[in-house]
Amino acid sequence: MKEKKVKYIADGTIVTPKGFQAAGVHAGLRYTKKDLGVIVCDVPASCAAVYTQNVFQAAPLQVTKQSIAVENKLQAVIVNSAYANACTGEQGLKDAYEMRKLCAETFGLHEHLVAVASTGVIGECLPMENIRASIPKLKPTAEWAGAVDFQTAILTTDLVMKKTCYETIVDGQVVTVAGAAKGSGMIHPNMATMLAFITTDANVPSDVLQDALRSITNVSFNQITVDGETSTNDMVIVMASGLAGNEPLSPQHPDWANFYEALRQTCEHLAKQIARDGEGATKLIEARVKGARTDEEAKWAAKHIVGSNLVKTAVYGADANWGRIIGAIGHSGATINPDCVDVWIGSIQMLKQSQPVPFSEEEAKAALMEDVVVITVDLHLGEGEGIAWGCDLTYDYIKINASYRT
Repeated sequence: MKEKKVKYIADGTIVTPKGFQAAGVHAGLRYTKKDLGVIVCDVPASCAAVYTQNVFQAAPLQVTKQSIAVENKLQAVIVNSAYANACTGEQGLKDAYEMRKLCAETFGLHEHLVAVASTGVIGECLPMENIRASIPKLKPTAEWAGAVDFQTAILTTDLVMKKTCYETIVDGQVVTVAGAAKGSGMIHPNMATMLAFITTDANVPSDVLQDALRSITNVSFNQITVDGETSTNDMVIVMASGLAGNEPLSPQHPDWANFYEALRQTCEHLAKQIARDGEGATKLIEARVKGARTDEEAKWAAKHIVGSNLVKTAVYGADANWGRIIGAIGHSGATINPDCVDVWIGSIQMLKQSQPVPFSEEEAKAALMEDVVVITVDLHLGEGEGIAWGCDLTYDYIKINASYRT
């Protein structure tokens, strides 16, 4: 098998792939910060998307699905923060379609080539007079500043911007994959509130891109949790301009593994940034489960560990209480033999064959004080492996969510 060659581009942004521009402005949806953004592609781009599994799906998702269904291409994504435009009835749907129409008119596009995304408070209608006045003020650029403006405009309770960029080689050409995301609370994707936008200049058909995104989402975005809540607005959109100049990609292409790995690393990096920036969080928790009966069961167990409030609070308090870890595993739905489980926090083993192992409390506390806390579990039942990411649970999470609307 050929070695996968993927390089992280530290200064890359959503506009690094060929053919993409972005912008963000303050539309008055929030008090001061930018709150309306757009990504525009020079050409109609192949696209793929995955959506929240919440039965209450916000109006922008319905409009985006309708856009993509026409010819599986997009040329722009218009995004607002502050208002989710969810549970807003017929008016919310009209407003989402109007956002699409205004964006199309502003940039000279067919309406079905525009996707719409919103994030913020549920149940309040968009202040459309602000949006009508502000969409024409968006001036997309391929410069770094345009990407930063867009990244800022999509944030809600996030403390930091989330972006990433990777490049690889396909048919001798440099292919770039980049992403920007928002998400801080209501994060428990099946496919939280979470939005991710990914651009690439690879030449890859929409159906192939859709299959790849669906597969990768299951090991990236769907393996993070902050608070166990799944939003009405979660969406991941990928746009592929095809301007890198490679031959069309498919799993049969000799360089398919390179592209797939670049897309996977892009999604995983964004997912981990979302988990790390959970509301009030101070640490990223990574749970690695091996020795499960299947990969799927390993993923269940890993996600139950990072999703356990008892585990999350123990990590916040740097308390090496491995009993909370096995408690989470025990009701994860994974097959467990309660007599043969191993547990580590960092490099420190605490349980071997389900029996306690003496360890240094000081060393364990030090491991739990790291920015990234790694919990490893071996179930000794098979070859299944899975990873999940979450964050600690702090007093600030309650403060933020107790006054979210104010």
